Amino acid sequence: MSISVQHIHKVYGKQKALDDLSFEIGKGELVGFLGPNGAGKSTMMKILTSYISSTEGVVKVCGFNVDEAPLEVQKRIGYLPEHNPLYLDMYVREFLLFIAGIHKIKKKKERVEEVIELVGLTPESGKRISALSKGYRQRVGLAQAILHDPEVLILDEPTTGLDPNQILEIRQLIKDLSKEKTVMMSTHIMQEVEAICDRVLIVHEGKLVADKSVKELIGKSSAGQVIVMEFDSEIEESFFSELGLSKIEKIGEKEWRLSSESSEDLRPKLFQLAVDNKLSVLSMKVEAGSLEDVFKKLTKKA
Repeated sequence: MSISVQHIHKVYGKQKALDDLSFEIGKGELVGFLGPNGAGKSTMMKILTSYISSTEGVVKVCGFNVDEAPLEVQKRIGYLPEHNPLYLDMYVREFLLFIAGIHKIKKKKERVEEVIELVGLTPESGKRISALSKGYRQRVGLAQAILHDPEVLILDEPTTGLDPNQILEIRQLIKDLSKEKTVMMSTHIMQEVEAICDRVLIVHEGKLVADKSVKELIGKSSAGQVIVMEFDSEIEESFFSELGLSKIEKIGEKEWRLSSESSEDLRPKLFQLAVDNKLSVLSMKVEAGSLEDVFKKLTKKA
């Protein structure tokens, strides 16, 4: 097991940041770590990297206790924090060679060049870090995180500040890295998690509220149906009264969004209703559930 978190509590004064949090992540898993601001995500990541200690509980990374063997843990972890700390006065290669020296990497120059190419830093590799855009600084942070070839990657908002093309490239890189490494990634971009993660952990107010595969969670959001349909002429809301819908919304001149808590497919009934009333249906589609829907439900404040 690459990461084992058992009954973790973290208290700051009277504030409980983490409340009996437990989960495990196996080798080669790419896991999305989600939660609203203040849910405890960054606190958990700092505990995993031995940056801070928990108040109670046990965390192990690659079999090493983070409190008892922090150096062994740090050798095996690559960490990209949300606020990427870099030495801005250093050049890209200079900085990465410095990091390689800290990790006592053999053949430092060869490894630095390999990582520069891997994260797409080649065009900017001759510049000072201070002269880089935010997106390229993020790539430098990712480069230092993977430089020592760690077994586990902890990535906090890894695509922050990247343009759409760069986001796709970094997503693919993270996915490729997960074939050989365990990756735990925090992000607020739900589409990112849906695109590349195998599994999702959702925390809310310091507690774990979901631990499932992406498919399972999206399936959970699809309980019931949401159908969007457009007719060839205007109708009244009362037209749908006999269908027992939970929500009816007019979203266009002749377009409606219809929600039902039933698992029964409503499309045949809707078509028949249109035929009986001599209406033509111009379009009809079932809106798929999304991870965002599940996230909203699970982290909604009482």
